[in-house]
Amino acid sequence: MHVATLHTERLVLRRWRETDRAAFHALNVDPLVMATIGPVMDRAGSDSFMDRIEHRFDEHGYGLWCVECDGEAIGFTGFMAPWFREGVEIGWRIRADHWGRGYATEAAVECLRHGFDDLGFTEVISFTAETNARSRRVMEKLGLEYDPSEDFDHPSVPLGSPLRRHVLYRITRSRYREQS
Repeated sequence: MHVATLHTERLVLRRWRETDRAAFHALNVDPLVMATIGPVMDRAGSDSFMDRIEHRFDEHGYGLWCVECDGEAIGFTGFMAPWFREGVEIGWRIRADHWGRGYATEAAVECLRHGFDDLGFTEVISFTAETNARSRRVMEKLGLEYDPSEDFDHPSVPLGSPLRRHVLYRITRSRYREQS
């Protein structure tokens, strides 16, 4: 299945390559990056995650694109289908040394455009740990609206973890087009 490579002013969003595995693992093992996501991943877990991402691209034609900046893999942004609920989720993960430069927002804006204009999505959701202020700011910059009635305890996060409570944001295609 053909998967689009997406471009922004500063970034290329592309499928992952075998040569990206070390950079992908560095992202997933960084305690700053993973502090509001969950435990750091060992190399086998990171490789397995990348394999699942690539399988999703083959199945659906979309997934978590590698975010490339100046020829370097710095993270990911894209779409997932949550295993525990309906919907298409947009998410991101950027290396800590690239935080504060707007890369997550820039990449996600292009993903939303692609999702609504090219893939025909009617709604996109995003969720994160209640304490993940950085991701919540990105969601708000994208125009996603917080839906407190949809807050939930994430089924993959252990009881008692400060990351268990999650918040949900959403945007419809019509709302996206109104703000574009």
